[in-house]
Amino acid sequence: MEGEPPQPTEGQPAEGQPTEEEMRAQLEEEIRKVRVEDVVLQSVVSILNLSARRIAKDDERDLDQAKVGIDAGRALVDLVKPDAQPQLRQAISELQVLYAQHAGEGPADAGDEGGGEPSGPETPKGDSGLWTPG
Repeated sequence: MEGEPPQPTEGQPAEGQPTEEEMRAQLEEEIRKVRVEDVVLQSVVSILNLSARRIAKDDERDLDQAKVGIDAGRALVDLVKPDAQPQLRQAISELQVLYAQHAGEGPADAGDEGGGEPSGPETPKGDSGLWTPG
């Protein structure tokens, strides 16, 4: 009808909205500015936070996953900017202590076994499960 503004057709943005090509160009520009070290840092922080949840929250406890996260954090900490490393190392140390506390608890029903064979994988003698900073 005459007098009505034209409606955007499929594939065309409404007036004032960026086109798909403009959004793609903006995303390209943002990606161009991203540094790998920043992504590694964000990833380590996320991994350590998730590991903390896997240790601390009773309904999410998974010490095997927490160990993987702690090991990953230790492997990656040297790859981030030096000014972020001390804080990450402190967080890893705290997670290691928390892990050791919970790993030492064992399952709640472990006392009912009566000295039978251990149900989980055997830990070599002398391996406390606690990592030391490398």
